[in-house]
Amino acid sequence: MTKGSIYLLLIITFLACSKNDTPETETYEPTPLPLSIPQLFSDKIIPPVIPNNNPQTVEGVALGKKLFFDTKLSGDQTMACASCHSPQHAFTANTPTSVGIDGVSGNRNSMPLFNLAWNYGERFTWDGKELSLERQAMEPVQNPIEMHSDWQDVVDRLQSDAEYPELFRLAFKTSTITKELTTKAIAQFERTLISANSKFDKFSLGETSLTPQEQNGLNVFMDEERGDCFHCHGNPNNPLWTDNIFHNNGLDTTFSDLGLGGVTGDPNDNGKFKTPSLRNLAYTAPYMHDGRFSSLDEVIAFYSAGLQPSPTIDPLMKNLDNGGVQISDADKADLKTFLLSLSDPTFLTNPNFQE
Repeated sequence: MTKGSIYLLLIITFLACSKNDTPETETYEPTPLPLSIPQLFSDKIIPPVIPNNNPQTVEGVALGKKLFFDTKLSGDQTMACASCHSPQHAFTANTPTSVGIDGVSGNRNSMPLFNLAWNYGERFTWDGKELSLERQAMEPVQNPIEMHSDWQDVVDRLQSDAEYPELFRLAFKTSTITKELTTKAIAQFERTLISANSKFDKFSLGETSLTPQEQNGLNVFMDEERGDCFHCHGNPNNPLWTDNIFHNNGLDTTFSDLGLGGVTGDPNDNGKFKTPSLRNLAYTAPYMHDGRFSSLDEVIAFYSAGLQPSPTIDPLMKNLDNGGVQISDADKADLKTFLLSLSDPTFLTNPNFQE
């Protein structure tokens, strides 16, 4: 046997022994975390929409929560997602429009964040620009009038952080951070923001009764002659209290903000904005896409007598010629009382949603 053959035999023997001496590496998988679906939702609406490429996990939600409250995502590291989507305001802000890190105000009110996993239309934001929750989480970071950052800078900051690489490894099985994984984690956290514990929810489950004022307010809401609210905002069989569709609800005769029309390029969509949920109205003032109404009384007064004609106004605004449905003062008061019964105080204090 030649020296070369002997050396080769020794190497093969060594490698074989090393392989036998090394235990197999256990494959790591993040811990699945199915959404906690309220009974009312299970009874009345179809299951939530969870992307196949971004399943809910314990580690992903924990990472997303940390990122949601972290100012590292903004250009000057002073603003977080929670700055405009505060838990104390049902994950919106209490200003008509949001002000970014440069002191510049946008033209839109921050939409509240809850029950997003049931957005079946898969169009997010007031104008429907973003086609997934993951994509929606990406845009504000780079928007010059919002967090005004650069995604590569954000990724570099997170990558050099003492904690984040390991947290990403636990959530996504890689410590290499990307903007895509960052927004996936944020979306996972946002899908856990479920609100379903209002007084009306308890009434729907047979756990409490409505006052006579709340009951009449519901009747006004469902009556085409008095309130006519249900076409866009649903009914007790739709606990989301929105149709997730885009409407021109008669706010203006001309549009400085085209809404959905600015996204689709179709003039027939001009002035159309997404129907917001009526949940948590006690905490989400001011109202409308531009925050023009500071109180719920102003909103009700608008639908009663303030509708404005325009070429794309929704046919559902049937009382346009009269300016609205002309609700009586007594019915206005009762309608407001009913709408406030859709607010969920426990949503504001849920420790899973706090920093």
